[in-house]
Amino acid sequence: MLTLNYHDMRRIATPAEWEQEIQRRAPLAGLLKNGEPRHADNLGWLDPDECAGEKQLAQIETLAGTIRKEADVFVVVGIGGSNNAARAAISALQRPGEPEIVYMGNTLSPHALVKALERLEGKSVYIDCIAKNFETLEPGASFRVLRKWLKLRYGEDADRRIVVTGTKGSPLDELAQRHGWHFVAFPETVGGRYSGLTAVGLLPMAVAGLDIRAMVAGARETRKWLLAAEPEENLALRYACLRNLLYRKGYRVEMLSAFEPQFQGFFRWWRQLFAESEGKDSKGIFPVAAENSEDLHSIGQYVQDGEPIIFETFLDAQTPNALLSPEPDGVLDGFDYLNGKDFWAVNKIAFMATREAHSRKLPCITLGIEALNERTFGALFYFYPCVCYLSGTILGINPFDQPGVEAYKGYMFEALGK
Repeated sequence: MLTLNYHDMRRIATPAEWEQEIQRRAPLAGLLKNGEPRHADNLGWLDPDECAGEKQLAQIETLAGTIRKEADVFVVVGIGGSNNAARAAISALQRPGEPEIVYMGNTLSPHALVKALERLEGKSVYIDCIAKNFETLEPGASFRVLRKWLKLRYGEDADRRIVVTGTKGSPLDELAQRHGWHFVAFPETVGGRYSGLTAVGLLPMAVAGLDIRAMVAGARETRKWLLAAEPEENLALRYACLRNLLYRKGYRVEMLSAFEPQFQGFFRWWRQLFAESEGKDSKGIFPVAAENSEDLHSIGQYVQDGEPIIFETFLDAQTPNALLSPEPDGVLDGFDYLNGKDFWAVNKIAFMATREAHSRKLPCITLGIEALNERTFGALFYFYPCVCYLSGTILGINPFDQPGVEAYKGYMFEALGK
């Protein structure tokens, strides 16, 4: 389902160095089975069946089915890990005719909030406030606005349209019991950025019409072949080792690139996963993303002629997702060299030409992906957290905490009089 290849014309990290690093770190592959006891409170995602087994999937599908019968719009209220996975999958895979998904709780901009509310007018609306501990300002403020909006339009029926996803025993749980909102458990052993394959991500995906069983099946399959592989062949360990080898050689920025706009939302999820997990103790590979071909005309210049601090990972989908050809129309426009070609082939040539050019300047990794569907997105949502866990361990940091994220909150709450 996934393949990993390395392209490095300058031999910045040689294949021999990479293999030596893998041999040295081989024992870490065992972490993907049970993890380390010191991280036990954060490893609920490691086995997809723990948080997305048959019982959980059936409950999610039942609730999503009820919402889908009535909702024109489903508002996902959350920030960061509470919405990024769902947003990535829905923006890439949602089909026409499904309930519209609107995102709130991720900004304090009054203009953005008013524009979001305008999208709800005249439509049947349900909401899901996702907050593990219900202490973060952005989703809390949006939830307050939405509750008032719902009360004004639906009266006593408003509470039936509210779903909350939080930790059992949290203030959000208590509010749900008091007001009769539907409560969904946010797994206590899963942090927000690792929660894509739990009810946190799967419920919005199911409401949007995505096949969440295929999503989880892709994750299960990925776990199975990662555990079955010898350490030297374990793709997650190989990738983690290469990232850290390049980091030690001065390549402090990883740029995730793709020639498919369906990955736009995935970029956001990936950036948060690695920035929040690895950026600690004055260490960490800084994650950025490039949306090609467009960014070739901006970031591409820096790659070719700028400071050599970047290594690049390409996401390469290998199965066509649509068919279209730039056929001639009788106008002599100078583009007849496109005759007989389709856009899939042209786009693939652009990718290969870019990789050839960039690999002559910086290290390039290619993560091959079988197709753009729920199964492979489930594989990616499982594979990358495994890479992040191993990579952070090699780096010598805790991949599961986020002390720096809390820094701004203290100043903000003080200024607001909390």
